[in-house]
Amino acid sequence: METRQLNKEGRELWNRKARFWDELHGDEGNLFHRRLVEPSILQLLALQNGERVLDVGCGNGALARRLAGKGANITALDFSEEMIRLAKGRGFASDIDYRIVDATDKDALLSLGTAHFDAIVCSMTLMDIPIVAPLFEAASELLRAEGRFVFATMHPSFNSNNPVFFQEKQDRDGVVTRVAGVKILAYLDLPPVKGSGAPGEPAPHYYYHRPLSALFQEAFEAGFLLDGLLEPAFSPEDADLGPELSWTGMWQIPPVLSARLRLA
Repeated sequence: METRQLNKEGRELWNRKARFWDELHGDEGNLFHRRLVEPSILQLLALQNGERVLDVGCGNGALARRLAGKGANITALDFSEEMIRLAKGRGFASDIDYRIVDATDKDALLSLGTAHFDAIVCSMTLMDIPIVAPLFEAASELLRAEGRFVFATMHPSFNSNNPVFFQEKQDRDGVVTRVAGVKILAYLDLPPVKGSGAPGEPAPHYYYHRPLSALFQEAFEAGFLLDGLLEPAFSPEDADLGPELSWTGMWQIPPVLSARLRLA
């Protein structure tokens, strides 16, 4: 299936399940967002009061609201009309400029204003986009000279295109325990696959795997340098917050990769 058709189907799927994701994240985001994604983005972003920030793939606006509450001037976009409608129904609606924009459409992105933004954030969206080059290329023009692009995505090395969770018994020094981990069966070249982002999701959508070399090469070719990198994971104290075989019990394996890019 060609890129345009994949993107069109992706929009239809997100419109169908927008209400499910809005209820899942609520006003402040789900556990995964609150513990891993948002803190890593805020750390790399180092937001200053009054900065202009573009939130790409804003979903129901959880991160946009957080940044607006910290004094940023937020423009938030998503290609799902239904997600934008639901985001506007939550807090800070009058303080956030919500737009329906496709992140694969470079011209539509550039219409937001060249050299207009101090920062761009992209929270758990890159793995949902069939092509990322137009976004990086547009971002290099949308940002001011000292601007930064901060993103969080599913970690390509550990949490990409449906990793296999396993659990085994282990006898160590006479003590029998259970150990859990992740099996990665392929990494360098994986096709798009449909997967559920959360239990009970009504319309699984496409995930697009990119090894680290391919992901960052797209950014480098658009004129960015890698300026910061985090690999957030749950802590041992979080083990009881989720099912037995889930990321909350795997504190040695980061399910999220967060990075800060700056213009060369």
